Amino acid sequence: MNETYRAVQVHRDRYLVRNGTEEYYCVLTGGLRYRDEYPVVGDYVEITVNPYGDSLIRSIRPRRSAFYRPDRRGHADSFVKTMQVQPLIANIDYVFIITSLNYNFSVNRIARYAAMAAAGGATPVAVLTKADLCPDIETAEKEVASLNRDLEVISISSYTGYGLERLKTFFRPGVTIALLGSSGAGKSTLVNTLAGKEVMRTGGIREEDSKGRHTTTHRELIELDGVSFIDTPGLRELGMIDAEEGIDSTFSDIAELISRCAFSDCTHGNEPGCAVRQALENGSLSPERWKLFSRLEKENSWSKIRKNEKMMNTAMERRKLKRSEQK
Repeated sequence: MNETYRAVQVHRDRYLVRNGTEEYYCVLTGGLRYRDEYPVVGDYVEITVNPYGDSLIRSIRPRRSAFYRPDRRGHADSFVKTMQVQPLIANIDYVFIITSLNYNFSVNRIARYAAMAAAGGATPVAVLTKADLCPDIETAEKEVASLNRDLEVISISSYTGYGLERLKTFFRPGVTIALLGSSGAGKSTLVNTLAGKEVMRTGGIREEDSKGRHTTTHRELIELDGVSFIDTPGLRELGMIDAEEGIDSTFSDIAELISRCAFSDCTHGNEPGCAVRQALENGSLSPERWKLFSRLEKENSWSKIRKNEKMMNTAMERRKLKRSEQK
C-alpha cells in the first residue's frame, strides 16, 4: 500500500521522507529514474514502506509551487547556463530572501530572487539580516521596498532579537517557508535562533569582502511548532529562466507602463507614444530601475530561447532513436 510522505532531505540517490514522527530512507523506482523525475525537498511523495531496507518512492505528487534555477549540468561555466530548469525546493508558501546588511548587500540579487519566487508561485519576503551592524537600516529598507510596493521588507538581528516579532507574523501552522540567499547571510543562524538551539551548523564571513563560507551543504526541511522551514546552501549566482510573470510581478509599475505604450511591439527607443520613455524623461521611473528590469528581462528571454532549442534537439534525438529501433 502506498502512503504519502514529505521529502525532508535529499542525499544524491537517497531521500529521507517524513510523515509525523515516522521517517524512512527511500530510493526511486526505475520508472521515475527513466522519466528523469526526481523529488526535491518539500515534495510530497507516495512510498511503499520496506521494513528491511530502503523504502521505494513510487510517485511525486503535483507541486503547488516551486523555486527553480537554471540547470547548468553538462555545460561549461563560460557557456549559456540556462538550457533547462531545475527545481530546488517545492510546495513553499513564502521565500525569505535572506540578505545581510553588510558589504555584500545587493538590491539586484534581491530582485532576482523575488522574480523567481513569484514565478514559481510563492510569495517573496525580503529579510535583511545583521541589522545590529548597519548604521542606516531605514535607507536600506527603502531601497529594497522600491522594487515593488507589495514586497514586504523586514530588517532583523538574530543577535539582539530586533525585528523577529514582525517576522513571526508569517509563522502559522502548516506554512512552509524557504530561506534563500548567499552564504554567510544568516539563514542557518536565523533557524537556530527560532529553534532556541543549534539545529543547523553556522560559519562566519570573510572580513575582506563580507562573503560567507558554505556551512549548509544540503537542503533540509525542519519543523518548528508546526511551521516548516527549508534551509538551503548559499547560491553563488541565480540566473533567470521562465520568469516572465515573476519579473512583471516584481516590476509591476514598469509592466503597467509597457501596457500603455502606443505600440504593442514598442522597443522603448524612438517610437512615438512610448510610456516608458516618457516616465524616464519626467523622472517618475528611475534609469537604474529601468536598467535592472531590462537586464533581467533580456537574460530571461535569452534563457528561454536556449531552453526551447534544447527541448527541440532532445525531441529530435528521441525521434531518431525511435526510428532506428523500428528499423
